[in-house]
Amino acid sequence: MSAYVSLPKRMLLGKPLATDRMGEQLLPKWLALPVFCSDPLSSNAYATEEILLVLSVGGLALLHLSPWVAGAVVLLLLTVVASYRQTCYAYPGGGGAYAVSRANLGQGAALVAASALLVDYVLTVAVSVAAGVANLVSALPSFAPYATWLSVAVVVVLTVANLRGVKESGKAFAIPTYGFVVAVFAMIAIGLVRAAAGHAPVAESASIGVAASTQSLGSLALVAVLLRSFASGCTALTGVEAVSNGVPNFRRPKSRNAAGTLAIMGVLTVTMFAGITVLALVSKVHMSDDPARLIGAPDGYVQRTVIAQLAGAVFGLNSVGFYLVQGFTTLILVLAANTAFNGFPILASILGQDGFMPRQLARRGDRLVYSNGVLVLSAAAVGLLFAFHASTTRLIQLYIIGVFVSFTLSQLGMVRHWSAELRNGLSTQRGHVLRARVINGFGAALTFVVLLIVLVTKFTHGAYLVCIAMPVLFFVMQAVHRHYRRVDQALAPGVEGVPLPSRVHAIVLVSRLTTPALRALAFARATRPSSLEALTIRTNPRETERLLADWNTRDVPVPLTVLDSPYRDMTRPAVEYIAEIRRRSPRDVVAVYVPEYVVEHWWEQLLHNQSALRLKSRLLFQPGVMVTSVPYRLGREVAAPRPPAMAAAGRE
Repeated sequence: MSAYVSLPKRMLLGKPLATDRMGEQLLPKWLALPVFCSDPLSSNAYATEEILLVLSVGGLALLHLSPWVAGAVVLLLLTVVASYRQTCYAYPGGGGAYAVSRANLGQGAALVAASALLVDYVLTVAVSVAAGVANLVSALPSFAPYATWLSVAVVVVLTVANLRGVKESGKAFAIPTYGFVVAVFAMIAIGLVRAAAGHAPVAESASIGVAASTQSLGSLALVAVLLRSFASGCTALTGVEAVSNGVPNFRRPKSRNAAGTLAIMGVLTVTMFAGITVLALVSKVHMSDDPARLIGAPDGYVQRTVIAQLAGAVFGLNSVGFYLVQGFTTLILVLAANTAFNGFPILASILGQDGFMPRQLARRGDRLVYSNGVLVLSAAAVGLLFAFHASTTRLIQLYIIGVFVSFTLSQLGMVRHWSAELRNGLSTQRGHVLRARVINGFGAALTFVVLLIVLVTKFTHGAYLVCIAMPVLFFVMQAVHRHYRRVDQALAPGVEGVPLPSRVHAIVLVSRLTTPALRALAFARATRPSSLEALTIRTNPRETERLLADWNTRDVPVPLTVLDSPYRDMTRPAVEYIAEIRRRSPRDVVAVYVPEYVVEHWWEQLLHNQSALRLKSRLLFQPGVMVTSVPYRLGREVAAPRPPAMAAAGRE
């Protein structure tokens, strides 16, 4: 069966990699950028759009405020990038906000940061893929009815790519990432040059008005709209922490390369975000989250994304340039999920090592990636896509709460880290440490304020779900840790060692007298137990009578016990019989031997051993019971000599 499973697996994932090849998987900066920074880079495709959508509640009258909102987002982004560069140097082991919080704020704060990051990574995959498919639909509207299934298919492709290895996924994603950067910068440059020459590009929505949601906005309502617009624009910061989580995946010097990659990402993101926002204002892009508020829209009008309208205005709709921008935008939005596919498994592996998540998540697969973490992330993201019908507008309301929880805790932890360095560090480092503490202190204060804004403005729009999911995940991780702690205490050997059992009762389960059954009997006898018996359940009187006749005919030197089962249940009578032996002799061990057929093809397994499987599952929970499977490969076993008593009984 393994041959049939391994062939398609190898075709999809490639050959296994030995542990000593781990160094070959480390990333240079040019590959690390698409692997860890595709999410913040791709957020430029929708961050400006989110600002304009929120400001549209006031009609066109509030659009002049978008540069101020974008400026606030840029200031925040620069602050967070500078702060996380400090984290790359201080914690080169990775883990980001979780590692920083655990070291400086305690385990409770670390689990809050971890739960926030895990939720955010799942949302990153769902939002990025949904946004990518939305841009595809903008270019090819006929695909709109299949958006959810297209999104799920994309997650499957990303999963396979990441299971192949970090370096391979980086190479695969490099062209779309750099293609997006070049295409967007070309669009911005051409558009702004045309505007400076007096021939500004005009968006297709420039002639369409947007009705205000209310007749007038008071000062408090205006502030609320601005804050909500700022909160929506903060989606440009998603994925910034992924570099600090993945420092171990960089080539040496790891910290310097990670910090350098983060700086490059910051410059590219700020420049693109500012350029897209300015070009959107120059070309008069008008957006609304409610088509009913569009004034003067032609019949059948489909509102394209901001970046699609800009590409159409600069290059012309249905031009090569338009499709290049849309194609690369779709690809990078889809590949932005790769940031989470690298961050989530690493964080989950650290939590697994610490005993707060299943320990299977801490093991690398045969391609040197944390395969189980990749699979868990993809399953959770697919569930979200189905639940929200791959709607970017609905999913994005759940977004960035977790981002700013982790940002705030990480920066606060770094402030305490630098304070400790000041107490213990060398005098020559004092100036650097003071500057670093100021940067992280300002970052902590700013991200905390933004967290409050995001929480208030997005709570009723769906963010409350994240506020439920994070505490649930927090308590689940604590429960997992308690379980592992109890198990470790229970499994620790005592001072006296492990006591030997008084006796061993061996029981061989049989239903018919077959070669596998005789083999199991011979194996059980070879272990020399204190007592040995065969056990069968009478569910069909005729078959049981035939078994008894065969048993007597062959003169099998093992007593056969027959249990009646009036309700034709094979499992319960056997379990109760074995439990009764344990009740009579609590210090004894019952060894149960189960003969099993090993068939040639995987589908044939469904035709055999189902009763044995159910019985073994029940016996696993019985104290003092050991279950041994005695396999027999049909058509492949070499005949073994039988014990003398059985050989004599077999002669006619």
